[in-house]
Amino acid sequence: MTMTSILTNSATMAALQTLRSINSNMEEVQNRISSGYRVETAADNAAYWSIATTMRSDNAALSTVQDALGLGAAKVDTSYAGMSSAIDVVSEIKAKLVAAREPGVDKTKINKELTELKNQLASAAESASFSGENWLYNDSTTPAGTKSIVASFNRSTNGSVSVSTLDYNTAASILIDTKDASLGQLTKGVTVTQPNGATTTTATYHLIAATGGTAPAGSDLVELTVQHKL
Repeated sequence: MTMTSILTNSATMAALQTLRSINSNMEEVQNRISSGYRVETAADNAAYWSIATTMRSDNAALSTVQDALGLGAAKVDTSYAGMSSAIDVVSEIKAKLVAAREPGVDKTKINKELTELKNQLASAAESASFSGENWLYNDSTTPAGTKSIVASFNRSTNGSVSVSTLDYNTAASILIDTKDASLGQLTKGVTVTQPNGATTTTATYHLIAATGGTAPAGSDLVELTVQHKL
């Protein structure tokens, strides 16, 4: 009986070569599936691997920027909500002061209402805090300053990278400053012209007293009540 060697059987050799090729391709596909990358190492394609590595790094940075934008948006939204609430309360205070000019109005009751409205203002400002920052209320001896929010990650054509920020000066939005009354929009003094018959032609008033705070130099602040008319 004649034995045919596999080494001289062309059909068998072709089948083995096909199997080796399939096995090699399966390993490559398996590696791509497990890693999630077509080019995982420099051995796969050195040029593309370098580009891909840079892109992966930039993508991670952009993901961080996205998180930072979300955090910054939350801070802005919290401050905006507090400021909107404060505007509504100030409008109510204005209405009470106008009503106090009517003859026969019980000013004592209006003053009590004003006190409650002022407490609402203080509460709205103090509660507008997010992630340890409050852009409406300052109880630190350090004046409120500029806050920065990460806005974008940029890579120039020469390969250099930079991070841009959105800057906001919270000194413009602080409503209550408990350490320095002159730095708060509601605690600072406002000089107005007195009505006819007043003992002085002008006077300086504030809406909310900054408890324990420092009044503006040279001013004689009077807390605004219906006994002190604008």
